[in-house]
Amino acid sequence: MQLIGMLDSPFVRRSFIVAQRLGIALEHRPLSVFRNFAEFHAINPLVRAPTLILDDGSCLVDSGLIVEHLMSLAPDGRLLPGDPAGRLLCRQLTGLGLSMCDKAVQLYYELGVRPQTLRWPEWITRCTAQLRDNAAMLEQHCECPEGWLQGDVPRLSDITVAVAWRFTHHVLPHILDPNEYPRLGALGDRAEALPEFVAADFE
Repeated sequence: MQLIGMLDSPFVRRSFIVAQRLGIALEHRPLSVFRNFAEFHAINPLVRAPTLILDDGSCLVDSGLIVEHLMSLAPDGRLLPGDPAGRLLCRQLTGLGLSMCDKAVQLYYELGVRPQTLRWPEWITRCTAQLRDNAAMLEQHCECPEGWLQGDVPRLSDITVAVAWRFTHHVLPHILDPNEYPRLGALGDRAEALPEFVAADFE
């Protein structure tokens, strides 16, 4: 299998880390949807990252579906808790992490890609508030004494939240003050020290 996309995308990075965590071998091809548009288009006309090329040559897009597929290839449950309530909480926290990714991407495109004369101040204000509220909700959940969101091992929720935290600070360093989210920052630091996160490092 091949994972197409840049690791500075939180959705590509999350998919790569999940594969690493599950011990699933795949080839990573770091193609940019901007700089490598033509090459990416030849692989997947949607030019959507991440794209997972399956062994039969077909494509799977959307990080949620890609992660679901990867987890089905290693169905030992190591990324989800074993009990129904724990699995539900893991999915809820994963959803908060994905929401943080989505809002950070929207705000980055507005501030970092769109020409200044075309920016929408009200939208920027709204996205900034939503991003900060999202971080505040996650901060409330980062209280597990064992170090991770749901115990003594990292789950899918930890991967997603840590990826979201790193991405937000990479592209929007002035939006979230780390002093306001110390537990969230500590979770991110613990995750970034894991081998699979190190393997997915980016500048």
